Amino acid sequence: MTSPFSGFEVDEADRPKVGGAAFDLDRTLSSVLALEAEVPKDAFTASVLGTERVGNGVVLREDGVVLTIGYLITEAEQVTLTTVDGRRVPAHVLGVDPVSGFGLVHALEPLDLPALPMGDSRSLSNDSALLIAGGGGRAHAAQGVLVTREPFAGYWEYLLDEALFTAPAHPHWSGAAVIGPKGDLVGLGSLRVEQQGLKGRATALNMSVPAEQLTPVFEDLLRGRTGGPPRAWLGLYVQALDDKLVVLGVAPGGPAAKAELRRGDIIVALGDSPMNDLATFYRALWALGPAGVEAPLTLAREGDVFEVRLRSADRNSLLKKRRLN
Repeated sequence: MTSPFSGFEVDEADRPKVGGAAFDLDRTLSSVLALEAEVPKDAFTASVLGTERVGNGVVLREDGVVLTIGYLITEAEQVTLTTVDGRRVPAHVLGVDPVSGFGLVHALEPLDLPALPMGDSRSLSNDSALLIAGGGGRAHAAQGVLVTREPFAGYWEYLLDEALFTAPAHPHWSGAAVIGPKGDLVGLGSLRVEQQGLKGRATALNMSVPAEQLTPVFEDLLRGRTGGPPRAWLGLYVQALDDKLVVLGVAPGGPAAKAELRRGDIIVALGDSPMNDLATFYRALWALGPAGVEAPLTLAREGDVFEVRLRSADRNSLLKKRRLN
């Protein structure tokens, strides 16, 4: 069986130096695990995220509650955690929060590992020294810095008012722990992004979700719930290009697909408000009300401008329900 750590080693030059941390480095890194999830082929997210997903998780409680990034475990039927010493432990999904992007699983056997203390990324400043760690110990940890914190809008109807951007980019960023100077968890890896630098050169960064985003939803996730009514969802994949919101595609079975929106459509306005920014579009959509609210869109397509009214939905209603054994 191939190790879930294989191929994700950090370059030697980027690894943490011996004695360079103000905390017990090996003990802290033992709290970061590899995570594998298996998803049914007929799952709603299978065509986009795949059926075999590999990333990381962080031990939050010594009773086996593990934090990960939600897209790894969405619709998962089987989850396996692997410790730094190669021990494989089955786990089950507790919950996924679509707003923050966090997910929780619970180990079905004792992990016998320390919990990583929760921190708060708001204590950091740009250029703060950090450790970005995937499962597998020192060979999978990178000494890095916080480059910036700023809003992040994802094309899949996702928005963070403040996201963490760190460098160097970790080769195994999904669910990687962002560890602060005190050895506490200050963020969790979500994406690899490119930043345009001097002379047009692109620099790879990791986008991570701030740890403090977990606090308001933690108790609900433990119980398999999401806090509050579900957000309005249109099933649109949208990108901002030249100050225009361009539809890249639509989710099968979603409101946009039912209304026959298609790739290349331009979202001109939502209601009476012109739209040219993803964050503004999402905030305006969610301000209309929860899932089920009607969204009046003005679209441009091949020189024609027309209006369409989409009845928003709850995205979770299309996901395969977790089986309780």
